[in-house]
Amino acid sequence: MLHRHEYKNLIWVDLESPTVAEMREVVNEFGIDQIVADELLSPTLRTHTERYDNYLYLVLHFPTLKHPKGAVVTPEQEVDFIVGRNFIITARYEELVTFVEFRKVFEVNATLKEDHFTDNPFDIFLMLAKRLYRTVDSEIDTVRETLECIENEIFEGHEKEMVVSLSKAGRDILNLKQALDPHQDVLSSLTELTAEFAGKEYVSRVRAIENRYYRAKKHITRIWQTLNELRETNNSLLTTKQNEVMKIFTILAFVTFPLSLIASIFGMNTVHVPFIGNPYDFWIVILIMGIATFFMFLFFRSKKWL
Repeated sequence: MLHRHEYKNLIWVDLESPTVAEMREVVNEFGIDQIVADELLSPTLRTHTERYDNYLYLVLHFPTLKHPKGAVVTPEQEVDFIVGRNFIITARYEELVTFVEFRKVFEVNATLKEDHFTDNPFDIFLMLAKRLYRTVDSEIDTVRETLECIENEIFEGHEKEMVVSLSKAGRDILNLKQALDPHQDVLSSLTELTAEFAGKEYVSRVRAIENRYYRAKKHITRIWQTLNELRETNNSLLTTKQNEVMKIFTILAFVTFPLSLIASIFGMNTVHVPFIGNPYDFWIVILIMGIATFFMFLFFRSKKWL
């Protein structure tokens, strides 16, 4: 799908899962290199940035943890940028709310024809990049809130149920990290290319975007540390519970063993067994078992096992 927007001297073409015909139209109009056009037709595996004669080409992958119901779940979404002198082309392969909202803002300003909106394609790129990193912050906040809920559940005694929840949270954090790690090289290269392509006045603004990346990366490191602490705490509580259960079973086994031994002794098929034949032989045996149980209970209490 092709969305075309114009504002003063600026042309913005937004491609969503572009077809060959749409790609051919863009290539012919803006003189896009065929290698770049081929990359735009399908997702690429790695992020990168390249400088061509009259435009910059950037590929960035952004993590996507929240999906609408029924949507195909992918850990990250690719966004391609082609920034020219008087045009900008964006390409993606799934619908992104960021682009839908920005298209509305662009259309409103194009309709009003007021001068407070920029017609510089590099400004449009920076605004889109800022919004995309804002969605990354939102994804990080979502994971952080999930970890807070998991922490509450752990200390409410639901350690066993939280094992799966911790694993899912770990997967989300790993997806965030894997999607954002390659941005460092791309943004560093972009900072070097900005001065010669867009002017030195844009270098500080690109560095502001780079700072957003580093801040997001730092937050991911923090929630990863939080996850590890929660996982260790959960494992410790699970181990403690299991040890308590094993202790109870051990005590029960230790208590029942002498009782079984006494019962076996008095159940032996021999001629002369003490107390056997006495009118109160049954109660005498029960009394011996009770006394043995009582003294074992006192012994366990003295050892603080109970």
